[in-house]
Amino acid sequence: MNSRTQDKVPHAAPDHIDELIFTAIPKGTKAMLIYEDLARERRREAERVAQHARLVRQLSAVRRWERISDWASRRAQRASDLI
Repeated sequence: MNSRTQDKVPHAAPDHIDELIFTAIPKGTKAMLIYEDLARERRREAERVAQHARLVRQLSAVRRWERISDWASRRAQRASDLI
């Protein structure tokens, strides 16, 4: 960087550094934390269901392409037998 671009780069002011530090102490009531945990668990369950559905679709797609491939090879064999 040259001196012109260095002047344009934004820097955090020392006053805002305290705002950037995160604490591990949860804010809010215990009831709110329980709802957050339940929401997280519902999201995780939805992700598991979606992953399972993707696997089922992939498996059915593989089977479908295998059937198409078998049909195409049988057709090609019949065509070559006629020639």
